[in-house]
Amino acid sequence: MGRSQSLPRGGDPRFGPDADDSGCPILHVDMDAFFASVEVRRRPELRGRPVVVGGTGPRGVVSSASYEARRYGVRSAMPTARARALCPQAVYLPPDFPQYSAASTAVMQIFRDVTPLVEPLSLDEAFLDVAGARRLFGPPAAIARRIRERVAAEQGLTCSVGVAPSKFVAKLGSTRAKPDGLLVVPAARVLDFLHPLPVSALWGVGERSTETLRRLGLATIGDLAAAPMGMLRKALGEAAATGLHELAWGRDPRRVSPEHVEKSIGAEVTFDVDVGDPLEIRRALLALAEKVGVRLRRAGQVGRTVSLKVRLADFRTVSRSRTAGTPTDVAREIFDTVWALYTALDPGEPIRLVGVRVEGLAAAQETPRQLTLGAPERGWREAEAAADAAAARFGRSVIGPASLLGPRDGRRNENPPRP
Repeated sequence: MGRSQSLPRGGDPRFGPDADDSGCPILHVDMDAFFASVEVRRRPELRGRPVVVGGTGPRGVVSSASYEARRYGVRSAMPTARARALCPQAVYLPPDFPQYSAASTAVMQIFRDVTPLVEPLSLDEAFLDVAGARRLFGPPAAIARRIRERVAAEQGLTCSVGVAPSKFVAKLGSTRAKPDGLLVVPAARVLDFLHPLPVSALWGVGERSTETLRRLGLATIGDLAAAPMGMLRKALGEAAATGLHELAWGRDPRRVSPEHVEKSIGAEVTFDVDVGDPLEIRRALLALAEKVGVRLRRAGQVGRTVSLKVRLADFRTVSRSRTAGTPTDVAREIFDTVWALYTALDPGEPIRLVGVRVEGLAAAQETPRQLTLGAPERGWREAEAAADAAAARFGRSVIGPASLLGPRDGRRNENPPRP
C-alpha cells in the first residue's frame, strides 16, 4: 500500500477549509488522478467509469487510476495485469505524455498567476509560497480556493490543496484532502495533526524502515517523536534518525524553491516478451533516444553524460555511461553513444528492459555548441529541430527515423517516469 493510501482522509473540523490559516504561507497543490483525469476530460463518455492509464502489455505498470478504479483496489505502480484482475471492466489506456505535459503547463501557469514562488515536483503537483500574495488575493485558504476554482473552470480538472506552515505538513494535508478537497493545518495544531498519523507518512520512511520502527513499538509519528534519540540512531543511523525526529516534531525549514532543475532526463521500455534480437534492441534504443532528445529540447536542456540501462530476463540490471566533452540534446548523438555502450556490453542474453538517460544537464542557451573539425554547418541537430517544428503542427507520429516507421509489433510497453 502506498503512502497516500495509508493516510486517513479529512473530516476533522480542526483542519477544515475554514481553520485558522494565519501562519500557513505554504500550499501543496496536487492534481487528482491527473493522467486519468486528462483522458476523461478529452473523452467525456468515460466520466464515471473506471479508467486506468499505463502500460497495456503483460508487463505494463499502472501510472494513474481514476477514483472509480481505485474503489476496486487499483493503484499507481501496480502491475497492469493485477489491475485487470481487480477491475476487468475498466478502460485501459496507454499514456499520452504530450497531452499531460500541455495540461501541466496550463495548470502551473495558474499557480504562477498567484505567486512567482512555485516549485513543481512533477507534472501534477507543486509547492507554492503565497506569503507575498495576501495583499492581492487574501489569506492562504482563500488563495487555495481561488486556485481550485480556476483549475476546474479553465482546465476541467480537479485538485486537492494542503495549506500549512511548512512543505512537509502541506503535502500531508493535500493527501488527506483528496479527492477534490482543501485542508488547512493551523500552525498551533501541527502536532495534533501529525502525531496520530502512521510513521509511514514521514518522508524517508519506506516499507523496510516502517517495519524496523514497528518492531521497536513505534507505530505513529507521535510514538517516534517521543522515542529516545539513542534508540532511533541505533535503528536508523545518525542522519535518518535526526531528520525523522525533526519532521516528527513538525520542523521543516525548507523554503519553496522556484528554480527546480532536472538532474537528468530519460526514458525506458519494458518488452512484453524478453528480446534477444539485436535489431529489435537497436530499434528500441533509437526510439528511446528520440524521446529523450525531444524531452531535452522541450526543456531547453543539454547534457554531457549518456547512460544505458539494461535489465536481463533474470532481473539483473546493468548500467553503463559515457561522458562527452560537448553537451548535446541531439537524439542521433545520444543513440550513437548508447548503441556503442550496448555493443561493448554485449549481454548475450535475452533482455527484459532497456533505458536511455542523459545526465549532467545545463541550460542549452547558456552552453554554446562547439563544432567538430570537418563537421557540416547543418546536420542532425537542425534536422531534429525541423522535426520538432513539424511535430508541433502535425503531431509527433507523422515524422521520425525511417527505421522506426511501419506497423508496430505491439511487443513494447513504455514505462513512464512518475513525475
